[in-house]
Amino acid sequence: MSIAEPVKAVGTDSPPRLPDAVEVFDTTLRDGSQLEGISLTVDDKLRIAEQLDHLGLHYIEGGYPGANPKDEEFFARVPSELTLHNSTMVAFGSTRRPKGKVDDDPTLRNLVKANTSVACIVGKCWDYHVTEALRVDLDEGVAMVRDSVEFLRHAGLRVFYDAEHAFDGYKANPEFSLRVLEAAAHAGAEVLVLCDTNGGSLPADVERIVSEIYDYLGGEVVLGIHVHDDTGCAVANTIAGVRGGARQVQGTINGIGERTGNANLTTIIPDLTLKMGVATIPPGHLERLTAVSHHIAELVNVNLNPQAAFVGQSAFAHKAGLHVSAIARRPDAYEHIDPDLVGNGRKFVVSELAGKTTLEMKAKEIGLDLDGRELTDVVTRLKELEHKGYHFEAADGSLELLMRRATGWEPDFFKILQYRVMVDGRAGANPTGMLDLEDVFAEATIKLEIKGERVITAAEGNGPVDALNAAMRKAIGSTYPALDLVHLTDFKVRILDTGKGTGAVTRVLLDSTNGERSWSTIGVSDNMIEASWEALLDSLVYGLLHTNP
Repeated sequence: MSIAEPVKAVGTDSPPRLPDAVEVFDTTLRDGSQLEGISLTVDDKLRIAEQLDHLGLHYIEGGYPGANPKDEEFFARVPSELTLHNSTMVAFGSTRRPKGKVDDDPTLRNLVKANTSVACIVGKCWDYHVTEALRVDLDEGVAMVRDSVEFLRHAGLRVFYDAEHAFDGYKANPEFSLRVLEAAAHAGAEVLVLCDTNGGSLPADVERIVSEIYDYLGGEVVLGIHVHDDTGCAVANTIAGVRGGARQVQGTINGIGERTGNANLTTIIPDLTLKMGVATIPPGHLERLTAVSHHIAELVNVNLNPQAAFVGQSAFAHKAGLHVSAIARRPDAYEHIDPDLVGNGRKFVVSELAGKTTLEMKAKEIGLDLDGRELTDVVTRLKELEHKGYHFEAADGSLELLMRRATGWEPDFFKILQYRVMVDGRAGANPTGMLDLEDVFAEATIKLEIKGERVITAAEGNGPVDALNAAMRKAIGSTYPALDLVHLTDFKVRILDTGKGTGAVTRVLLDSTNGERSWSTIGVSDNMIEASWEALLDSLVYGLLHTNP
């Protein structure tokens, strides 16, 4: 399967308005930044814009010049600090004020001063908002849009008009909505963007309304589609809009945005290109999609859903043994596209659902050649351990060590003889009698054998795991300098059977890195320190196995 061979439903024909290509308009820097908890710096915005341009999007909405100092600085820095190869920068604003004049409107003046060739302005397209929110008559509502577009066009700017609440407005009073859209088009708006601002529309209504507006305007002006995800239908609504005749799609990377988010471009782009044969970004750029998605997720500090379509780390992960066995023969048996098309990769997850084929493929990934008996032993052992609470699909490091041991391999870096952990503290002076963190004291003592020599060390830490880690490094660090490159990055604890109270089984996952690769290890016990110790030892052994000093 290739980009040139879109998947189409059997027995269906493309609607007559379906375009050969659409423009992709990204509003991550403006609408996306309204997601609760996001606060982008100007440097963040510049780096995100670089990624959007790298992906090949047609337009990048940079922000609202004049609305805040951050966006003013962004547009001031763009000409000298951002070189765009594929994208056009867009400044966002609104129409003139009610009963105001365009010549002295600060928002319109700021759009002209933003040094972009395109301005996108939002204006009311619902009579209810004109009469109730703006408190003016409908003629003035139309004039606000018409005058603003004319002013910006006379200033030499290309203008896109965001028709706010277009779908709610059309349902309530189609005559007024069409008047506004006509006025914007006659004034010189290049694109009329139909916005589902409240996000409450469904695909059937979106396709019908876009189609009717397309027919009314005679297809002489480009329609765009901008929807929000309040019904969970933003991607479907965008596709419905394209089927209805829209030739510009607006959205954000990873669907971030106010409330429940915007239409997700990382889903829309491959859906249109791979499934519908509608060209979006430049040829050869689609395989950049996953990398850009993950990069921007890091920049905005919002974790990407691992099950996100096309770009999630689990999007092409296979866990059931039956699926894996089939994929080993025919990769397209359980995959709707080749993951390479969007820059993602196939992943085989090992768990109690896995069969021999899964483990054999996983073993080959790490360079192990397990025979039939060894595979059987690993499958049996894996299922026994997962029944006790282990979770090897989340612990690739421990899984590799388990498979290596099935071949008879045992690590000879060190041999633990004995360990002891002491945690002490004194009640604080606060009225509750609770311990203050600075008053908690942890010390670990370890006795081990290394290179035929017995070593006893002790170390302190801000908790038992930290103390054990410090003691181990003190004991073996001079013998294995590679350990300096190994760092613990995360520590997760989960109580598996909470009904047993303090006697419950605990699962501990440790994430580690040596700067070049990352891995996870696991420990399970009814003693949290014992579970942590098991995960820590696996992490250190794996790190020594794969790290060069």
